[in-house]
Amino acid sequence: MIERYTRPEMGRLWSLENRFRVWLEVELAVCEGWHAMGRIPAKDMEAIRAKADVNVDRILEIEERTRHDVIAFLTNVEELVGPSARFIHLGCTSSDIVDTANGVLLKRAGVKILEGLDRLLGVLRDMALANRGRLCMGRTHGIHAEPTSFGLKMAVFYAEFTRHRERVARAVDNVAVGKISGAVGTYAYLSPELEERACAILGLTPDPVSTQIVQRDRHAEFFTALGLLGGGIERICVELRHLQRTEVLEVEEGFGKGQKGSSAMPHKKNPISAENLAGLSRLLRTNSLAAMENMALWHERDISHSSVERVIMPDSTILADYMLHRLSNLLAGLRIIPENMERNLWGSYGLFFSQAVLLALIDEAGMDRQAAYEAVQAVAMRCWTEKKLFPDEVRHDTAIASALSESRLNDLFNPANFLKEEPAIYKRVFGA
Repeated sequence: MIERYTRPEMGRLWSLENRFRVWLEVELAVCEGWHAMGRIPAKDMEAIRAKADVNVDRILEIEERTRHDVIAFLTNVEELVGPSARFIHLGCTSSDIVDTANGVLLKRAGVKILEGLDRLLGVLRDMALANRGRLCMGRTHGIHAEPTSFGLKMAVFYAEFTRHRERVARAVDNVAVGKISGAVGTYAYLSPELEERACAILGLTPDPVSTQIVQRDRHAEFFTALGLLGGGIERICVELRHLQRTEVLEVEEGFGKGQKGSSAMPHKKNPISAENLAGLSRLLRTNSLAAMENMALWHERDISHSSVERVIMPDSTILADYMLHRLSNLLAGLRIIPENMERNLWGSYGLFFSQAVLLALIDEAGMDRQAAYEAVQAVAMRCWTEKKLFPDEVRHDTAIASALSESRLNDLFNPANFLKEEPAIYKRVFGA
C-alpha cells in the first residue's frame, strides 16, 4: 500500500546527495559572508561559486579512508574548486556546517508537513460541514450515551488538528536556526556578524548562543510536536476502526476494484489504512523520546546524539508527511452510511432520552433528584431487559406520566433537541 501514498519529494530531501548539497549551501553561505566582509577576494569567490560541487561516490570513497564524513565532503569540494578552496570552511568546525544544514533540512521538511496538515484540515472541514445535523450515537466507554452528529465528530478532529498545526509551526520556527560560532561557540576565528550574514542567506535565525552545537531542546520540541501529531492521527484512526466494525458499520474505508481483504476469507474488507496509521504513530512517539534523550550531552558537545538523528530526522519527517497524506486520502474516500447510523441510534431502545426525562422531572415537576433518578433508571433497566422502547415505557409509567404531560413528553422525545446548539459550536470552531 505504501507505494500509493509515497511522497517522493520528502524522501529526496533526506537523500545522501541532497544532504551533501545542503552542507555545500552552508559552506557557500559562509564564504559569501566572508567575501562581503572582505576576507575572500572577488576572484576566489567567483571560482568558488563556479566550481563548488559534490560527487557522492567520491565522498564515500574518501570517507573509507578518513572515517570522517565532513572531511571527506570538504576534500571532494577542494578537488573540484582548486586553489580557491583554501577559503572554504575558514574558521569553522564540522558542527557549524552539519547543525546549520540540519536547521535548513528540518525547516524544509517542516514546511512540507505543514502543507500536509493544511490539506488534512481542509478535508476535515469539508466533512464537518457536509455532515452537520447527521445524527449518530455518541458513545462513552464504548457504550451508547447520547446522540451527537457525525459533523461534530469531524469538527472535534478539525479543532484538534488546528492545535497540532500551531505546535508544528512553532517547533519549525524554533528548530530553524543556524550556528557558525566555531569549536566551542566562542567565535574565536569567526564572528557573530559572519554568522548573521550566512544565516540570512540560508533563511535561518542565528542561535543567540551555542556551544559546538545547537542545543537539542529545539530538536526535542520539533520531534515531540510530531509525536503529538501522530497521537492525533491515531485518535482519528481508532474512531474509524471502531465505526467500521461489522456490528457498527457506520463508515467504511474505500475498497478498490480488485482489492483483496484476506488470503483465506474472500468476504473480508478490513480497515487497513486506519490500522497502518495507528501503528506508524507509535514510531513517531518513540522517536520523540529519542530526541528528548539527545538533550543531555557532555559539556560543549559529545557525539551520542548524532547517530540517533541520522535515523529520526528522515524517518519522522517522512513518516509524518506520509501519514498526513494517507489519512487525507482515507477520509476523502470514506463511505459514510447514514442508514446504519440511524439503526444504531435506536439500537438501545431510545434510552438516550433518559437525561431529558430526568431533568424535566426535577425542573418542571419538582421531584427530588434521587427519586427522579431512580424512577427513570427503573424504566431504563426494564427497557434493557425486555427490549422495549424507552419513550413508550415512560408513557406507560404511572409516576412519570402523571408528572409530565403527553405534549411535554413528545417535546422531550424529539432527537433534534440534541443538536440545538450545534450551530453555536460550529461558529466557535469555523467562525461565521
